[in-house]
Amino acid sequence: MLIRALIVLLVVLNLGAAAWWLTRPVAPPAPPLALPSGVARLQLVDEPASPASAPTASAATLPAAEASMAACFSLGPYTSQAAATQAQAATAGRLLRTRLREIPGTSASGYQVVIPPSATLEDAQAIAARIGAAGFDDFLVVRQGDQANGIALGRYRSREAADRRLAQLQAAGFGAALQPVGRAGPSLWWLDAGVADGVDAAEVARTASSGVPQPLECTALR
Repeated sequence: MLIRALIVLLVVLNLGAAAWWLTRPVAPPAPPLALPSGVARLQLVDEPASPASAPTASAATLPAAEASMAACFSLGPYTSQAAATQAQAATAGRLLRTRLREIPGTSASGYQVVIPPSATLEDAQAIAARIGAAGFDDFLVVRQGDQANGIALGRYRSREAADRRLAQLQAAGFGAALQPVGRAGPSLWWLDAGVADGVDAAEVARTASSGVPQPLECTALR
């Protein structure tokens, strides 16, 4: 009888211990150990990666925001930057990328520095005397033509040399001016454009008040 009572007591104790184990409160996990800045945490092989350590897509792997250009061409020519800018605005919704490009006109054959004609020859001669007294040479009072009673202060092949002479005279207080010699052609402007596949270049040219689109390498716009 005693032995049977002991066996029953052991069974009851075991059942009680098992019930307590199953119903005990779960202790909160220990906070992660703070590591010095720049030191990576050791991670087990089978441990899932945390959101902070999960690799992110680099900027190079992200899709391009701009569709690739299927064709490129130049629109124009336009005789002013304002006209080219207006064409750029008119076609903004159809073009992927644009660039305004200036083609300078033909240069003048030379440049001359002058003082505009005075009211009388005596006034021009008085100015010439002042120019000589200031240490300048190579000047001449013009006595006939549309520049009569003006003063010629030198003629130069390059714009740089003429600008230097002009700056010296203006710094000394003389109202000199620069005049091109020969006729200089105007600059022309082009609108370089890149479009996506399926865009009609001829229709875009009509919208931009342009002549026939001129083929262009798309590498020039990238």
